[in-house]
Amino acid sequence: MVQGRGISATMVVLCMLGVFSEMAHATTYVVGGHTGGWAFNMTGWPTGKNFKAGDILVFNYNPQYHNVVTVDETGYNSCTAAPGSKTYQSGHDSITLAKGTTYFICTFFGHCEAKMKIAATAA
Repeated sequence: MVQGRGISATMVVLCMLGVFSEMAHATTYVVGGHTGGWAFNMTGWPTGKNFKAGDILVFNYNPQYHNVVTVDETGYNSCTAAPGSKTYQSGHDSITLAKGTTYFICTFFGHCEAKMKIAATAA
């Protein structure tokens, strides 16, 4: 029975190392770059970036004038957030990407329509 526990403990440690290894390979991206930040006309920002699940997007902005809201594709295209959409308002939000496409908009009046929105696709 002791030998079985040793094997189980080894498996747990190996699994934890795999998780930490994936986290160590995550890349942090500042949305809009270090000078522009989260601003108008953002739709071209992710061009050329190869995101992967676990990568982190950092949104820097003045929370008096902007926010970041996670929406679905319909909300992205229509510039509307469904009730219960996750809203970030700190002015320095770090969001970890999941696999697939994640859509972000600013819900302040007219901002999304002014292209303050991005779609980030992670492999």
